[in-house]
Amino acid sequence: MGFLSKYSSQILGITRIVAGLAFLEHGTTKFLNFPPGTMHPALTSLSGAGGVIELVAGALIVLGLFSRCAAFIASGEMAVAYFAVHFPHSIFPTQNGGDAAILFCFIFLYLASAGPGDFAVNEK
Repeated sequence: MGFLSKYSSQILGITRIVAGLAFLEHGTTKFLNFPPGTMHPALTSLSGAGGVIELVAGALIVLGLFSRCAAFIASGEMAVAYFAVHFPHSIFPTQNGGDAAILFCFIFLYLASAGPGDFAVNEK
């Protein structure tokens, strides 16, 4: 698929924006009830701390502002979420509901190493 290689920076930027928006949505559901959801953790709980990371890191990733640091922190949060919450139920992600956590973890780890791509506020 060599014809796409000339668009790799734009595709990376779009991937960052879409992944960041999906991540941000988890935080807005927890704290702003948008879109409406059932999970509304206390700010001082582990899930509440995760929600804060989802809000802040998600917004930074979408904007492309310090996105390498934000993506690295988000990747770590998703690794912890998978092993602390999902993995104890089953080793298989499709059975334990952790497939989104795994995908977020590795997409954000890639963004932390590759950078923000195009459409970013800064290149960090």
